Amino acid sequence: MSRLLCTARRDFLWVPIQRRIAAMKGDRPETGTGGCLCGAVRFQAMGEPVVTGHCHCADCRRHNGAPVVTLVIFEADKVRFTEGERKIYQSSPGVGRAFCDQCGTPLTIESEKDDPRTIEFHISTFDDPDAYVPSLHWYHSRRIAWFDVADDLPRYHGLDGDGEEPSRHGPATEGPPAGTER
Repeated sequence: MSRLLCTARRDFLWVPIQRRIAAMKGDRPETGTGGCLCGAVRFQAMGEPVVTGHCHCADCRRHNGAPVVTLVIFEADKVRFTEGERKIYQSSPGVGRAFCDQCGTPLTIESEKDDPRTIEFHISTFDDPDAYVPSLHWYHSRRIAWFDVADDLPRYHGLDGDGEEPSRHGPATEGPPAGTER
């Protein structure tokens, strides 16, 4: 096992329990800050997020090269980019995926379709990602069959705002439903 992995695991295990409990209770700073890996792009997000959740859709997974992506969504007028310029790739009409053009860090998903407009930050770009605790899963039926998250959060086939009931609470014990679109 590499020294880096051991250090990361140790750091995770030693995060003070009081900090985790405070984050779960919503006791977070008034302004969240973060940025890319190289520090060229920095941002501030003010107030409470609209929602924090795990997305299993193929677009989000491809944007990050990960089996699931955790997003913290803010209304766009509560966000300021304080350093650098992000590069935006138009992944579909009205939807841009921003990244740092120097180090490649995926930063945001920005939609012009939402009213009010929103900016979805990748949770790991925050300086204190522990301050934002996920409350649900989107597009759970599109997840990679061998991957799931061991939590009891509601899982939706699509977006939770579509008015549907969750398809389940907690992880799936079998693969995705037969005939599920990927």
